[in-house]
Amino acid sequence: MESHEWNEVTEDGKRFFRGNFHANEWRVLTKTKRRDEEWDKIEEPTEEIWRALRDIVWKKYQRKRCPWERVASLDKILGEETPKP
Repeated sequence: MESHEWNEVTEDGKRFFRGNFHANEWRVLTKTKRRDEEWDKIEEPTEEIWRALRDIVWKKYQRKRCPWERVASLDKILGEETPKP
């Protein structure tokens, strides 16, 4: 399983996100406290969340820390097909 984490500052405070890739499927989780052990699953992530995850994965791909297939799978979810660079 691969995990990709990021955080965002919202009007309610800081929110933490995690994108897990396991068994060819993405799962997006969130929590509000950094030290909280329990993550809540987001059943239907918004396009904004998918784009933030794609940005994180793209940066990891550029540093050779993630395979191209992860970026391509997120592009497919977003409805964008991109050729391999």
